[in-house]
Amino acid sequence: MLSLRGVRSYLRRSHATGLAVFIAVAYALASMLLGGMLVLAQYSGGYSILILWGNRLGLQNWNYPGLLIEAPWGFVDLPFFATLSMVLVSAGVGLGMAVAVVLGYRLLRDRKATAGRPAAAGTIAGLTPAMIALVTLGACCSTTAAATAGVGLVAAATGSSTSNLLLNNWLLGVFQIVVVYVALIAQELLLRVYGTLFAGNDPGFSDHPAPARPVDLHAVATTALRVTLLAAGVTWALAAVADWTTVDPFAASAALWFNWVVEHFLVSGIAILAGLTPRTLERWSAGIAGTSAGRAVRGALFVGAWTLAVWVPAPLAAAGIEGFGNELLGALGAPAAYGAVAPAFPWGGALLLRWGFQYMLLAGFAGAVALAPVRSLTWLARTESRSSDQPSPEPVPSSATASLSNAR
Repeated sequence: MLSLRGVRSYLRRSHATGLAVFIAVAYALASMLLGGMLVLAQYSGGYSILILWGNRLGLQNWNYPGLLIEAPWGFVDLPFFATLSMVLVSAGVGLGMAVAVVLGYRLLRDRKATAGRPAAAGTIAGLTPAMIALVTLGACCSTTAAATAGVGLVAAATGSSTSNLLLNNWLLGVFQIVVVYVALIAQELLLRVYGTLFAGNDPGFSDHPAPARPVDLHAVATTALRVTLLAAGVTWALAAVADWTTVDPFAASAALWFNWVVEHFLVSGIAILAGLTPRTLERWSAGIAGTSAGRAVRGALFVGAWTLAVWVPAPLAAAGIEGFGNELLGALGAPAAYGAVAPAFPWGGALLLRWGFQYMLLAGFAGAVALAPVRSLTWLARTESRSSDQPSPEPVPSSATASLSNAR
C-alpha cells in the first residue's frame, strides 16, 4: 500500500503513464514560475552555472548545495531541499491527478451504461472530486513562494507564524510532501475498496464489478469522520514538526518530548490510521488490546488524550505540556499559577478550529480508542468492511445462460 502499487498498476493498464508525466512536469514548471525558481527575462550575458555551497551567516543550511543557472532567457535557482520537495510533490500530483482524470473521463463516457446503477455511479462520482481535492491540497503554496495565502494556511494549520515559516521554509516542503503522500495513500485505498465498481467498463481493473449498495447515513457519518480525523491528524502531527523551527529538538526538555511524542505523534497517528484504514487498526487493536504492550499503548494514549483535552497543573504547563483547558484559561486572562497558557492564535476562526478539531476531536477519539478500542473502531470500520468484504459475483458461463433460456 505504501508503495502505491494499485495506483501505478491502474495507470499502466490504462495507458495513462504519459498523462501522469505530463501533469507532473506541468506542475513542476508552474511551481518554479510561481515560486521564483524559474524567471524568464532577457539578459545580455551568456550561459553560466554556479554551485552554491553555503552563505557566510550559516543560515538556511537546507538550501545548500544549490545550483544557479543564468542564461540569455532568464535564470534558474535550484536550492537543495526546495528542489527535492518540488520533485516529490510534482510526482505525487502527477500520479493522483492522472488517476482522477482517467476515472472521471470513463465515468462520463460510460454514463449511459451505468444509468441502471445509480448507487455505484454516485459513489464513484463522489470519490473522483475527493481525490482531486486531496491530491492538489499540497499545491496551496509553491515550494519557495514567499508571498502567498497558502503560507498563512500552513501556519494556521501547524500553529506556527507566517514569518517563522518564511524564515524556515523547509517546513513548507515537508508539509506538501506529507499531505500529498497521505492523499495518495487514501487514493490507493479508494481504488482497492471501490475500484471493482468499474470492472465492467474499465480495462484498468480485471475483477468483476461488485453489486451496488445504497449509501446509508452510517456510511456518510463514518466517511465524514474519517476525512476529518485524517485532516486533523496530519496537521496536528506537522504542528510538532513546526515546533522544531524554533526549538532545537536535540536540546529539548523531557516535557517537550512528551508533548511531541504522546500529545502530537501518538494521538495524531491513531487518527491518521483510523482515517486511512480503520479495519486494519481494528484488527491490530483486537489482537494486542489485552496484552501488556497493548495496555501500555492504551495507557499512553489515554494520558495524551487527557492532557490534550482537559488540563495540566501549572508546573507541567510551564514546561511545555499543555491542553485545551490551559489555553482556554490563558484566553480568558487567568494567571499562570492556574496553569494558564497563551493560546497559539488570538480569538477567531483559527483558534476555534484548533480547539475544535486538533484538541477536542483528536483527544476525544484517542480517549475512546484507549478505553474501548474494539468497540470504537468496529463502528468506524463497519462501512469499509462491508465494501471490501463483499464478494465479487461469479460470471455466469455462456452455456449455463443458454440452458436457463431454453428452460424458460
